[in-house]
Amino acid sequence: MWTLVGRGWGCARALPPRATGAALLVAPGPRPAPTLGAAPESWATDRLYSSAEFKEKLDMSRFPVENIRNFSIVAHVDHGKSTLADRLLELTGTIDKTKNNKQVLDKLQVERERGITVKAQTASLFYNCEGKQYLLNLIDTPGHVDFSYEVSRSLSACQGVLLVVDANEGIQAQTVANFFLAFEAQLSVIPVINKIDLKNADPERVENQIEKVFDIPSDECIKISAKLGTNVESVLQAIIERIPPPKVHRKNPLRALVFDSTFDQYRGVIANVALFDGVVSKGDKIVSAHTQKTYEVNEVGVLNPNEQPTHKLYAGQVGYLIAGMKDVTEAQIGDTLCLHKQPMEPLPGFKSAKPMVFAGMYPLDQSEYNNLKSAIEKLTLNDSSVTVHRDSSLALGAGWRLGFLGLLHMEVFNQRLEQEYNASVILTTPTVPYKAVLSSSKLIKEHREKEITIINPAQFPDKSKVTEYLEPVVLGTIITPDEYTGKIMMLCEARRAVQKNMIFIDQNRVMLKYLFPLNEIVVDFYDSLKSLSSGYASFDYEDAGYQTAELVKMDILLNGNTVEELVTVVHKDKAHSIGKAICERLKDSLPRQLFEIAIQAAIGSKIIARETVKAYRKNVLAKCYGGDITRKMKLLKRQAEGKKKLRKIGNVEVPKDAFIKVLKTQSSK
Repeated sequence: MWTLVGRGWGCARALPPRATGAALLVAPGPRPAPTLGAAPESWATDRLYSSAEFKEKLDMSRFPVENIRNFSIVAHVDHGKSTLADRLLELTGTIDKTKNNKQVLDKLQVERERGITVKAQTASLFYNCEGKQYLLNLIDTPGHVDFSYEVSRSLSACQGVLLVVDANEGIQAQTVANFFLAFEAQLSVIPVINKIDLKNADPERVENQIEKVFDIPSDECIKISAKLGTNVESVLQAIIERIPPPKVHRKNPLRALVFDSTFDQYRGVIANVALFDGVVSKGDKIVSAHTQKTYEVNEVGVLNPNEQPTHKLYAGQVGYLIAGMKDVTEAQIGDTLCLHKQPMEPLPGFKSAKPMVFAGMYPLDQSEYNNLKSAIEKLTLNDSSVTVHRDSSLALGAGWRLGFLGLLHMEVFNQRLEQEYNASVILTTPTVPYKAVLSSSKLIKEHREKEITIINPAQFPDKSKVTEYLEPVVLGTIITPDEYTGKIMMLCEARRAVQKNMIFIDQNRVMLKYLFPLNEIVVDFYDSLKSLSSGYASFDYEDAGYQTAELVKMDILLNGNTVEELVTVVHKDKAHSIGKAICERLKDSLPRQLFEIAIQAAIGSKIIARETVKAYRKNVLAKCYGGDITRKMKLLKRQAEGKKKLRKIGNVEVPKDAFIKVLKTQSSK
């Protein structure tokens, strides 16, 4: 029997400050007296018996497979995915209906600040329809091109998608990309036209676009306003009618796919799983197909949208599982979990994410190295698409070379490091991975492959050692109002792009397809496109392999000495303008010395750009009040000789803040 204790100490442990005053459920019998002055960690590790914790556990066996629907919401940025998710949560009674329900599933601070979804979030909804209780597993996905890996991963746990399109803006680039992701995964697609309450909304035009581009009949489109809740009930009806239940076998041994995971400081790894076969419950011994390690399940449950423990999870359901995984490397995304002594064929998992942008990351202070290392490890568990390689630099010390899916992904990762782990870092200018085809058999034997990938410009091989260089290319899709087409075509041509296709999707919207070199779009292409089109054009890209290119390694010299951190790989045609820009930024950043500093950009032995930092000069003629000119010349000559000697022995140390100014993303370019 449990005894209810109100405010005060009672025989329970000391409450942490934020929980003071909550009613506690305490087991009868002696409990240790509170440790006054105990650290907050000790409160959290010895779990409190709060009333929320002992809500009656859900019985998930009430939901047969035919009453389960697993679906994702996909759309272009800012077309109302998270708002629709909020309304669905309210309609099914998962959350209370209040005016404060905005982006309920967007839990990260960076998501709320930027108003975008970065992490795919899961929620289980219980819905009564025609006397039957349905379990709807909803996954809200990001809309930005940089996070398309999150979308493709989420679709593996679904049988259908809601494709949300803005009634004002119509089909955008990411709408097309997400549709084809769902189409390739053979999922049912329900088109939803959102924001019909807007003054300029034109749902009929959008219906025609959907029919023309996706070949979905216009009568299948559902017109809603997620903000006002108009017609959202019919979306739930469509989910039940049009999305098939999962094809699973509950009598087979357990097979669960880990499609996401987070790290909790006190409970270890929390894995989000989709069950394809069998049943899992607390106390089961499970084994990971990837690491072959065995764990005991401590807790299973569903996200509603917060964690709700259950007795068991059954095949076809999506939930979370805590099994005492203490190390961040143990919960690989795409891993299959099976019962111990009942091994099963692993599920296909996911293609690993392919980093498109690489940047160096270094702690501001080397004493923070270990803290930053653990922060990066924990964050990469939650964001598995980041690749990490150890790196070091003479000027910036020990650090890492990180691979990201795009520039926004890099910014968000950096922001999360600052907000969640209080880490301050230096990020170098982003680069892309190049390839080189080696020429001699001796080099091929040394590297054990004919084609080597270069992610650090300092390791770029000399032209004499390779037959050709390859650069990554992407197939870009631009959707824009037709009045901006001319300007956008000029922008694309300036970025060495090759036009592949041009389609009018209705009277005033054009879809352009271009083959872009990735390094031309990685830094500021998106910003240029938005400013040229007054914000109306949208852009999406997909990997298109590699193509041969005339690439050169550009060194930056200070008084003839190479600065390794500033080495860059550029296209031959752009070398002069990029070299001049770096030299100018260095000139503004370097402190003056007692001798002249020559800043040069060089390709091999050829100097292509130069700036000079003038020396500090003492006025040696101050004591001469007239007199013979030879006296003045003698003093000036002696000074010039001294400066020359000083320049030979003087060493230019580039201060760290100058590096930061030059290396940080060239947003002003």
